[in-house]
Amino acid sequence: MLMMGCMDQRDAKILRIILIEGFANLIVLIIKLVVGIFTGSLAVLGDAVHSLTDIINNIVAWLVTRHSAKPADTKHPYGHRKFETVAVFGLAALLAILAFELVLRAMTRETTEITTGRLELGLMFGVLTINIVVSTWQRSWARRLKSDILLADANHTFSDVLITGSVIIGWQLSAMGWVWIDQLSALVVAGLILYLAFELFKKTLPVLLDERAIEAEQLRAAVQSIDGVRAIRRIRSRWVGSACAVDLVIEVDAQLPTLAAHEIADKLEILLADRFDIHDVSIHVEPHS
Repeated sequence: MLMMGCMDQRDAKILRIILIEGFANLIVLIIKLVVGIFTGSLAVLGDAVHSLTDIINNIVAWLVTRHSAKPADTKHPYGHRKFETVAVFGLAALLAILAFELVLRAMTRETTEITTGRLELGLMFGVLTINIVVSTWQRSWARRLKSDILLADANHTFSDVLITGSVIIGWQLSAMGWVWIDQLSALVVAGLILYLAFELFKKTLPVLLDERAIEAEQLRAAVQSIDGVRAIRRIRSRWVGSACAVDLVIEVDAQLPTLAAHEIADKLEILLADRFDIHDVSIHVEPHS
């Protein structure tokens, strides 16, 4: 019950952080719309459309986090934590698509006469400041809460910093006639966004493909340190969201009473929780011949 209570507090905190970020994205969207309309900059207006997708992402992330917090049921006996991983994978895919769109925009950009001013430029730098603060704050909480979806969202927000910076540069340089510099900066930004997406894919694919969470030899050494374990038939580990699950088949003395064999399994569970922070452990005990 205590662990479930802590899990509920974690999920509630994640939901609040997503809501706060969504409110910040709404402010950013309004600023970009105002600047884009008053300056006639299609790049800034396009960046506003991108901010609208950020708000949609916040809504999706909020809904997914609420769903992944549900306890295990008959259809999902291992819980709903992988919904969070799937959402992170989706955000990574969105980053990759965004990077390719930025490349296409840079390659097909047309020169248009636009206006600029100190007020508009100040507002766009304000947008940069908001995104930097939100991304840093969200990344800090992602590490503290060990939340992949917050980390993915923080990376997405950081990509907004890069994109908005590219838009500002393109906006100013296009007014000076240096379109090729704007195109080059956009291509560099696209490369950075693709790198962020690649890092998220590396983090989510092992979970979705049930790659081992902990080296088998590390688990084997820990299991063999428990008195009464005669042999180990099987060791499996995998990620369930941000938590690790372990499946063991061990052998004990065939003459041991059931209660004594159960005590060995209990010692194993306590050891794995203390040494590896693993709380989802399935242990099958077989007689040693």
